[in-house]
Amino acid sequence: MASNASFDVSTGADLQEVDNAINQAQKEIAQRYDFKGTTVTIDFDRTKGEIKLAADDEFRMKQVVDVISGKFAKRAVPLQNVDWGEDEGASGMSVRRTVVLKQALDSETSKKIVKAIKEQGFKKVQSSIQGDEVRISSPSKDELQAVMTFLRTADVGVALKFGNFRS
Repeated sequence: MASNASFDVSTGADLQEVDNAINQAQKEIAQRYDFKGTTVTIDFDRTKGEIKLAADDEFRMKQVVDVISGKFAKRAVPLQNVDWGEDEGASGMSVRRTVVLKQALDSETSKKIVKAIKEQGFKKVQSSIQGDEVRISSPSKDELQAVMTFLRTADVGVALKFGNFRS
């Protein structure tokens, strides 16, 4: 009897790459002429997966976000996993923003993945939600490859990672 092969679908960003991108952004902002004499702070909390931004005005905040998103793109941090948040007013004209990194699949996204796989009509493929991951299993490795190809093109709102391959 054939055993089922499986893999797990998850999401997340490499926090070391995020840290490197933040450090590069801070260096660039410190050196740019248009930021001379202004106050811009970028604080990265690895445990929460949050980046707290503060700037003198909305225009500077937009520039800071552009610099950070460019650094993320260069360091292969998936921009789909970044929730940029909204500007919050602080004292005077200064603004704050909290940027959240999505490090795990939430239940809604997991359900969306399972539903998309079922609607696609893969034969003998089973998917189950296991915490913050979705396990896909099938007796056929070819079907699993087809599911991976489908999920790479599917728009589920986050960048997906495939791991924990078992046969």
